[in-house]
Amino acid sequence: WPLSRSLRPKQFLPLFDGESLFQKTLRRFADGRYAAPIVIANAEHRFLVGEQMATAENGTGTIVLEPVGRNTAAPAAVAALTALAADPDALVLLAPSDHLVRDTEAFARAVDHAIPVARAGRIVTFGIRPSEPNTGYGYIRLEEGEGAVRPVAAFVEKPDLERAKAFLASGDHVWNAGIFLFSAATMIAEFEKHCPQVLARVREALAAATPDLDFLRLGVESFSAVPNISIDYAIMEKSDRISCVPTDPGWSDLGSWS
Repeated sequence: WPLSRSLRPKQFLPLFDGESLFQKTLRRFADGRYAAPIVIANAEHRFLVGEQMATAENGTGTIVLEPVGRNTAAPAAVAALTALAADPDALVLLAPSDHLVRDTEAFARAVDHAIPVARAGRIVTFGIRPSEPNTGYGYIRLEEGEGAVRPVAAFVEKPDLERAKAFLASGDHVWNAGIFLFSAATMIAEFEKHCPQVLARVREALAAATPDLDFLRLGVESFSAVPNISIDYAIMEKSDRISCVPTDPGWSDLGSWS
């Protein structure tokens, strides 16, 4: 705010080199590692999404429209089910469209480290090495180790300043960026185990989905009944399959102008 508003949120504003964060996210996933994107968006933003995808190198992907917002667990289930329908061995990289990643090569290296671990049935999260004792982010506590991919000991809620300073000093805590790599089959199995009600309603919403021009509209009644819960609460904090790649790709979620 004042530029970011409900009908034109920050990810669509051309703030960086004439591009929006959404366009930069598409560009980040335009190299040979990735298939065409599955974009999951609010129905009210469909034309912004369509217009900006049309300018992208990988702009021929699927656009799935949510009739209402249901936090981040629901789109994770949508992505997993949609990818699995196309490829039983599909890997899904789930990424917010409103984050800035300045060092795309560092991020690509982190993805390369994560791919074999995800293929082996782990859900890999990308943890940002903290540069300050920030109290605005959730943290991930890593188990001891030296490898590029580390087991996760715990997800930690946003701390107060003293705990954030302790996390920074410990060297074994990273910021939770909300970016995940997983096999579609693994994620669906974890939903069945830990949060079956989200999976059931999302399956119904996809079964009732209707095509509309270049969009796929999820079934309104079913999707409106999806529990409003984050992927962290639904899956990440319950699963015993979580690993983490600590990385420093010049990341920011741009929570404020500063």
